[in-house]
Amino acid sequence: QLRLVESGGGTVQAGDSLRLFCEASGRRISGWGMGWFRQAPEKEREFVAAVSWDGNITPYADSVKGRFTISRHDDQNTVWLQMDSLKPEDTAIYVCARHGGGGNLRRDNEYDVWGQGTHVIVSS
Repeated sequence: QLRLVESGGGTVQAGDSLRLFCEASGRRISGWGMGWFRQAPEKEREFVAAVSWDGNITPYADSVKGRFTISRHDDQNTVWLQMDSLKPEDTAIYVCARHGGGGNLRRDNEYDVWGQGTHVIVSS
């Protein structure tokens, strides 16, 4: 059974960078799309970024485009999210998930395995 564990979150100042890690265990992530979502306090979960099974497609939310970079490292069974030029509005719990299929990497209802999340707080 696949298990996803996120790490790398923390408290930083606006303009700083963080790298989040999603470590998979129990199953390989190779052959599956992977994504990052986030949920801020009192807000709904939103799509952040995803990477297709072959790494060729990497959609981003408009709010993070140009600042965040997703990458997959199948040999290490991990997915990274590099976050640069962080803003206070990036404050949220960031969750990694496996895309179970359906064709749209942005849709959270197409993800079938979720991690517990890692907290990111960006102060102004």
